[in-house]
Formats: sequence, C-alpha cells, structure tokens
Amino acid sequence: MTGLDLLDRGGIEATLFAAVVLFVLGLDDLILDLIAAVTRRADSEIRTGLSSPRLRFAVFIPAWREEQVIGAMLRATLERYDHSAYRLYVGCYPNDPATAAAVRAVDDPRVRLVVGDHDGPTTKADCLNQLWQALTAEPASRPDAVVLHDAEDMVHPLELRTAEQALRGAGLIQLPVLPLIDPAQRWVTGHYADEFAETHARDLVARAALGASLPLAGVGCAIRYDALERLAGATGLPFAADSLTEDYELGLRAASLGMAVRFVRQRDADGGLIATRAYFPDTLTHAVRQKARWIGGIALTGWDRTGWGASRLAERWMRWRDRRAPLAAAAVATAYAAAVLATISMLGHHWRGESPPATGHGLRTLVAVNGILLGWRLIARARHTTAAYGWREGLRALPRIVVANTVLMLSTWRALRLHVAALCGTPLRWDKTAHRFPDLP
Repeated sequence: MTGLDLLDRGGIEATLFAAVVLFVLGLDDLILDLIAAVTRRADSEIRTGLSSPRLRFAVFIPAWREEQVIGAMLRATLERYDHSAYRLYVGCYPNDPATAAAVRAVDDPRVRLVVGDHDGPTTKADCLNQLWQALTAEPASRPDAVVLHDAEDMVHPLELRTAEQALRGAGLIQLPVLPLIDPAQRWVTGHYADEFAETHARDLVARAALGASLPLAGVGCAIRYDALERLAGATGLPFAADSLTEDYELGLRAASLGMAVRFVRQRDADGGLIATRAYFPDTLTHAVRQKARWIGGIALTGWDRTGWGASRLAERWMRWRDRRAPLAAAAVATAYAAAVLATISMLGHHWRGESPPATGHGLRTLVAVNGILLGWRLIARARHTTAAYGWREGLRALPRIVVANTVLMLSTWRALRLHVAALCGTPLRWDKTAHRFPDLP
C-alpha cells in the first residue's frame, strides 16, 4: 500500500467520523429549532405603571484588576437604574489596591466596597461568597433579592423593575445578554453576538418550554434572598468556590431544590430589549481563554459536579447539549482535516494521471444531508442575529461561523489541558480577560 493509498484511507475514515457526528449534532439543533419555533411567544412590554411594593436589591459585582472599567461602570449604573432601592456591592482583593481605589473614587452611599480576606485571584465564586458574607453580616440592610453583574456590564434602566415583577413567581430569573459588536473587531466580538442571540432566543426558550432546568449566565440574573439562603445550605455559602462556572451550576442546583427559575424577555416602551449589554473579548487569544473556562466548567468538570439531573428525558437532553462542545470541536477539526486530505489526495492522483478512489454511496448521501443541515443552521443563526442586531450583522453571521469554529477548537484544546492540570492538583484561578466599558473610547 502506497503513501497515497494510506492518505486516501485516512481521508475516508476522517470524513466518516466527522459526517456521523455532525449529522447527530445537526439533527439535535434542528429538533431544538422546531421546538423553539412552536413554543416561542412575542416579547411582552414591561408594565411600568404598577404600584406594587418595591423590592430592595443588592447588586453583586466581583472585580479583579478592573481599575480601568469599574469606575465608569459604577457611575453609569447609578445614573441608569430607574429604581430607588438598591446598593452596589463590589468585591475586591487586598492585593488589588488599584481596583479598590477606583471604587472608592465613586463617592456615592449606594456603593459598598468589600475587600476580601485573602489575596487574589481565587475564583469568581469565591469573590461572590465574600460579598454574600458581607451582606449577611448586616441584617439591617438585608435586601429582598441579589442581582449579579460583571465590571464591564452596561445595565438597562428598567432591569430592576423587570426583576421586581418577575420575582413574584420565581426564585431566580435570567434576563437576556446582548454582546456589543466592536466595528474595529467585528469578527471576534460579532461571533459572541451570533451565539448569544441564538442561545437567548432559542435555547433558553426551548428549555423553559420543555420544563428543563435553566442555567444562569452570571450577569443580568436576579435571585431572591431566601433562595440564596437555601442554596447556601449548611456551609452558609451559596456559590461553589471550587467551580469555574458557578453561575451555570446555580440555576441547575436551584431547579433540583424545586425552585422556579425563569427566563424573562421583555421590552421597554421604545421596543428595546431589556438586557445586559457588554463588550466581550475582541481578540482570538482572549476569546479562547474565556471560552476554555466555560467549556472546562460545564462540559468537563460538570459531569462530576452536576451529573445528569433527574430521569426526565428533557433534562438529560439539555445537559447533553451543554456538554457536547468537546465532541463538536473534535468533529469540526476532523472535518477540516478531511477536507485537507481530500485536496492533497486529488492533487496526488492528478499528478499520477489517475482518478481519486470513489466514495461510497452511503457516505456521499450522509455528506449531502449534512450540507442541508448546515444550510439550515446558517439560516437560523443569521435570522436570530438579524432580529437582535439588524440584517447587516445577520449576513455577517454566515462567514463568522468560521471564527466560531476556530474559537471552539482552540478553546476546547485549552480546556482539556487545564482540566488535566486541575486533576493533577493545580488550584483553580480566576483566568479572566481584559475588559472595556461601552462609555470608554
């Protein structure tokens, strides 16, 4: 068997693996698309004229080396919130004096600086637990609910009013997240917009319709104080300090305790979606670092930490979808490799003056079906992006799928390396990326 024959055999095997896995994933997405299309309802308009009792909110903002953005974020939040009963709790570390100084510079009684007991970075969840302990140490200022945000978030003015109404029938709620697209870095920042537009208009809608547990996004989510007390349990700490994705796990844990978790899509009087807006990483390196944390926390350690939930098919299906990223990355990488091998094979056979070996009918059929599923997936993604950002970004979502696939493959590889290191005893660290605030140039 010649080297070219081995190349042909390897290309066929790679194509078969990629085609089978991508068919399963494509069918998985198609079914979810159909469920979301059938169950999706139009976004309602918030009722701002209600005279219901006001809830008191504590907004938790964990911060590690955020001196460049935290001041602008706090000032903008204080100016934007259309609510009278809230305080902003900012968590810092003793070895991060610059961030603490930026918080102190915001001279407002509604801002409370909490400096933890030990140096950072630890995990985001550990910083949140420090804020929770500071809050529970002040019984007189106990709020009705806690809202989670990051140091780069731009809040919607009606966020707390929306949470106030939604928390009447739920223990936890999640509002949509809309990543901002930087015109100077449209491809990397735009792929976040594509994915969140799809997730928060399709995935969470379908999950809610199926009765599966809803994960939290870590920002734009509100949790009743009594729900956090239940989640704290015997340890007194509601956030899992040994997790990289404490927000994701919080929603699953709440559902397992019988708490109602709701995804809330509402619009203001001008038709704007009441959502958290923020710039996400704008370089490939930073995007890979961030998504490696998500994949590692959800798809790898999540197997042991959260299991597969109840025996209900819908719950197991959604957790499979949460954890399928490494398999998807392997299939996409193999598909690209198969395309390269096929090209080399074609050139090699052409050079030898012969035709490449014929592919089996079954494999050709499977590849053709995958082409149809890919076309459907691209149209569906473009439609969600268009609904959130306009038709121009909807069209850009089509070629941005290459960026999304590249980030997926690289971040999965990084997540696997970090997971192995953690299994060997490397402590978890807050592997955060640099942030920017929308009001800054």
